[in-house]
Amino acid sequence: MAEMVKEIKIKDAQVPVVFEEGNFIPIVSLQLVFTNAGHLSNTKDGLADMSAKLLNEGTKKEGSVGFAQKLDDHAVDVSAHVGRESFVFEVSALKSEFPYAIERLKELLKDPNYTDEALAQVKRQKIGWLTQKKSDFDYIAALKLRETLFKGTALGRPYDGTIKSVESITLDDIKNFISTHLGYNNAIVVIGGDISFPEASGYVDEILPLLPKVKKEKTKHFTASDKKETVLIPEDTQQAYIYFGAPFNYSYKEKDQYKAKIAEYLLGGAGFGSRLMEEIRVKRGLTYGAYSALRRTKYASYLSGYLQTKLSTQDEARALVQKVVDDFVNKGITAEELEAAKQFLVGSEPLRVETLSQRLNRAFNEYYYGRPLGFSKEQLKKIETVTLEEMNEFITSHKEISELSFAIVTKK
Repeated sequence: MAEMVKEIKIKDAQVPVVFEEGNFIPIVSLQLVFTNAGHLSNTKDGLADMSAKLLNEGTKKEGSVGFAQKLDDHAVDVSAHVGRESFVFEVSALKSEFPYAIERLKELLKDPNYTDEALAQVKRQKIGWLTQKKSDFDYIAALKLRETLFKGTALGRPYDGTIKSVESITLDDIKNFISTHLGYNNAIVVIGGDISFPEASGYVDEILPLLPKVKKEKTKHFTASDKKETVLIPEDTQQAYIYFGAPFNYSYKEKDQYKAKIAEYLLGGAGFGSRLMEEIRVKRGLTYGAYSALRRTKYASYLSGYLQTKLSTQDEARALVQKVVDDFVNKGITAEELEAAKQFLVGSEPLRVETLSQRLNRAFNEYYYGRPLGFSKEQLKKIETVTLEEMNEFITSHKEISELSFAIVTKK
């Protein structure tokens, strides 16, 4: 059965439900996605993530171990996590256990484990994780690149938190974040599996009224810097970790997303078929892999990429990244490259919609970005028919992706 989006009235709100029935295996999965409730909504660095972690500590009555035991006994998963834009609850279970799983979610929403012990536990885990990250040079370079591209904005902050910011988070901070960001009126429901739509909407009717009404925020938009800065981060390292990024003046609302997809694939998304890999690894052997992506989200559109190389070839690799991008936007692509991209993007499509979760995720994205259901399939048809001239006109009109900034972890 195809995916569909319907609305259910909860109190004074129309709540969108992305749904697909699939009874090949007797499993049901539910996601409650709360918009504008992720990392970018932090009032303290790490707060959204810490709020999700606390909700994974079970209920006040049962404690984390007791609650986890109840889930395990029925092979049920109930968990919370955050992304940059959204806060998500996930529930999955066998069809026969799904009513039980929903009861556990309701318990969790009514009685979160708001205790000093639970807070101390998630702080310990998070501080341990952040301590390990001090020697994760990819993490350090990526963080510094975001800080350089999006200086002074929420996107430029260490939104996973710092040891200092995590230590400062209180139970009241978390309670306040959850009660002001998780509402029935900013939820999108994604549900599918061996379940009918009337059954699904019945469960939504049980869960969402337990939540408050929250103030709906507009998604903030951030523009990447075009200042072409290079920031060196001295560390005790044997390799150079080179992260790079640039503005991409292109909106997620544009109808010709397929052109951005082809450009992304050929510049740095294709592994061995991409320009970056061809020039930096294949021809010169400076790295095992060089990758880039053209990110097109509600909050920002930008190019970002990365590679590792020897300390002795750091400057050469950096200059080469700049040259590859410059050549790409100045000269465009060849007929052979376009043909290879078409074959891969069209040919690999079945692998992207194999599973129920992949299909639901795609339907959610289409809804979330204000696109009609089936948008991705239409884009595929356009990939098949796009001409070399059209592609090169698109690529050469985006010279801004040459305005590269670099964040490089290198030897002290």
